[in-house]
Amino acid sequence: MPDTKLSQYVVTELKTPNFPAEFVAAYKKFAKRILWMDKNVVPGAFQMNCSWYLKPTTHAAQSHKHDVDEIIGFFGSDSENPYDLGGEVEMWLEDEPFVLTSSALIFAPAGMNHCPLIIRRVDRPIFHFSVVTGGEYTHVK
Repeated sequence: MPDTKLSQYVVTELKTPNFPAEFVAAYKKFAKRILWMDKNVVPGAFQMNCSWYLKPTTHAAQSHKHDVDEIIGFFGSDSENPYDLGGEVEMWLEDEPFVLTSSALIFAPAGMNHCPLIIRRVDRPIFHFSVVTGGEYTHVK
């Protein structure tokens, strides 16, 4: 992409934080990260992560919360039936599990404990994204 006055706002390459090598290796076993944006990639941006989930795992995300709101999405990859997730994802909000088999958006308000995230079954790739309204993806205890 040509370097123009506004090209800094268009992200077409994966630029992630310096995650620990063991985290990156574990993530690659079940998912393919596509793009990442935060204030370090584009100054002033909030944080967004996009990935394809490719295999089941119990190690996707552990219980945590943020001091800002988060939206989490899961979408099936069948364009003829976009509401069919093409798999099964278990997502916890506080102490309540939700088993998803349909495309879904989840809102986790600031301070709400969410996860674990368990990818139980993947029949077709599942598109996943998360948006944290702060400039970086950070957990609070």
